[in-house]
This record gives sequence, structure tokens and C-alpha cells, in this order.
Amino acid sequence: MAVLLKEFKKKKEYLICVDSDGCAVDTMDIKHKRCFGPCIIMEWGLEEWQEKLLARWDEINLYSMTRGINRFKGLVMLLEEVDSILMPIEGVKELRKWVDESKELSNSALEAEIAQNNAPILKKALNWSYAVNQAIAALPWEVKKAFAGVREGFEAVRPFADIAVVSSANRDAVEEEWMKFGLLERVDLVLCQDVGSKAHCIAELKKKGYAKNHILMVGDAPGDKAAAEQNSVFYYPILVRKETESWQEFPYAAQLLKDGQYQDYGRQKEEEFLDNLSRGEK
Repeated sequence: MAVLLKEFKKKKEYLICVDSDGCAVDTMDIKHKRCFGPCIIMEWGLEEWQEKLLARWDEINLYSMTRGINRFKGLVMLLEEVDSILMPIEGVKELRKWVDESKELSNSALEAEIAQNNAPILKKALNWSYAVNQAIAALPWEVKKAFAGVREGFEAVRPFADIAVVSSANRDAVEEEWMKFGLLERVDLVLCQDVGSKAHCIAELKKKGYAKNHILMVGDAPGDKAAAEQNSVFYYPILVRKETESWQEFPYAAQLLKDGQYQDYGRQKEEEFLDNLSRGEK
């Protein structure tokens, strides 16, 4: 069972950090396709262009270099396109200003901004975010699952590596999902948004005594790669639409890490990762 960061002690010489949504757990696509996108259509009355806008939302959030973007950043991107091409969106510039200037992009930060600036666009953005959370909570368990190969990958590295979940998602949701899918018992630590950014979490884990070339961040989005780079640790990508193949290859990648031969292979995998997402933008 996972422990808290302050209680965690290094047991192995290597550390594998693993993102959750869209990386180990196949919930990212379903959340965007059934919750995030449709809630935008409903909140702003965009049914006339529903098919086009839902496809564009998925492109922004799943299939391009903005994969994994903060929900409010993704929202303002789409609304700006709607405002420019399809129909006026009242107050979109105010939403852009908050997104660009706020130190934190969350429901609580938006609530605080609304208390100071009662702009209709901000209230609609908050209503949308609440609706998204409700829709996600209502998703049936049968549409969620762990990617094939995750459990086997964890078992392959457990003899020589500690395993930590490093996610920007809600802790309760992550722990519930990982327990449901039989993954929680296979990790040593769970770090989520309540601890801080992914880069901060990796930095704190480095303080536990791991050499930087003994740490591997496993992720599916540019933000995961950036968090690894900020800490000078290695990155292994789970490729969108090729998740099963990526997890099947993971034990080989981890063995290269253990053998001190990951660097050149890692560069190759990063190129594959960037190419895979860049194709979604064309």
C-alpha cells in the first residue's frame, strides 16, 4: 500500500515515476469524449457545430502537442476559435486574461476570481468545470480500465525499482481507480495534485537519495516530458493510440535503465513521442 511522501524511504536503487490518466489508466479519452467536450457544447449552446467542435476538442487535448493541457487553457483555446470562426463568445478576452495571469488554474482559484470579478464568462467557465466533474464521477466503471501490460510492466521492475505514481489528477480518484484495477498494491507511493506539480514531486523524490540517472518518468503528455527534463531524469513515453505496444516495450526500457544504457534509447523514444503527437496537428 502506498504511503505519504514524508514517510517514504528509498528501498531500491532505481525509481520509476508513472503518470495515471492516459498513461497507466485508460480514462483520459473517455473523460474528454464523454465529459469535457459535451459539457462545453451544452454550456455554450454550440449544438449546431457539435461534431466539428468535439473533434477539435479531442485534437487539442488528446492528439497533439497540447495533450494533457490544463482544462481551462483548453477551454479558452476552443472558445477563442469559436469566437473567431463560428459565433461571438461574450467575454472570451476576460477568460483569456484570467488564464494567462492566474497563478493557479483550478476551480477554487476561479471561485476566488469570481468573488472579485463577477464576469459572466468566468461563471460559465466554473459551471462547465463543475459539470465536467459531475459527469466524470458518473462514468460507469465498465468504461474504465488499466492499459494492457501495465501490471506486467510493474512486476518486471519491482525487483530493482521503487514505483511512484506522479499525477496531476485528484488523489481520491487516482487511488480509487488504481485500487479498482489492482495497481495500487504494486506501487510504493502516490503523489497527486495535492502535493504539487509533477516537476516538484520528482524533485522531492530525488531528495530521497536516488541518482538522477536512476530515475525514469513514464508519461503520455508533453508536460510529463517537461517534468523529467526539469529534473534531469530520463523519460519513457506511452504513445497515444499505441499504449499497449508502449507498455509491452517498457520492461526492455527499464532494463536499459538498470544497465546504464538508457540515454541513447531514451533520445530515440522522445523523437518517436514528439513525432506521434506532431502528426495529430497536421
